Amino acid sequence: MRRHSCFVFLFCGIFLPGILGFPQTNTSIDCDSLLPNYEAEPQTSAPPYIIAVSFDNIEPGNEVQVTLEALGDAGFKGFNLQAREIDGDVPVGTFKITDPNTKGLECHNTTNSAVIHANSDVKQKVTTTWIAPHDVRELQFIATVVQNLENFWVGIQSKTLTPMHSESVNATGKSKRKVCL
Repeated sequence: MRRHSCFVFLFCGIFLPGILGFPQTNTSIDCDSLLPNYEAEPQTSAPPYIIAVSFDNIEPGNEVQVTLEALGDAGFKGFNLQAREIDGDVPVGTFKITDPNTKGLECHNTTNSAVIHANSDVKQKVTTTWIAPHDVRELQFIATVVQNLENFWVGIQSKTLTPMHSESVNATGKSKRKVCL
């Protein structure tokens, strides 16, 4: 009888999550490629998710509220959200973890340089706070969102955030600070 109980426990713990289509807790999304660690291919259709940000312009040390949200009833179980410079491939800045459905991830030896799912519960929206680095440049937030084991989208992007300290040249050829209202 003891051997039978052991088999049932192992079956339920190892095979049942995969059979039911639930991501296992060790499912992760790579920091660089933003690809999940399983064999499915990313969707090529328009993603049913958006990344909203609280500011268009940023300065070093600014805190930006970032929201990853499902459109309609799409829901999602997993995600990896990062800020990257335009045409960059490394996360910049750090996240403050404020939502219980999120946790920080260390990428490229920087604590909380990405934010990921803390569980595989279905979520409609998660919100976090990102802190701009001291050498802030033009950037976007980029995410991979996992709806289920067969459906995930890679490279979902927010609008572009621009540093307020960028300079422009006026008609007289003199440099002046860009004013953002």
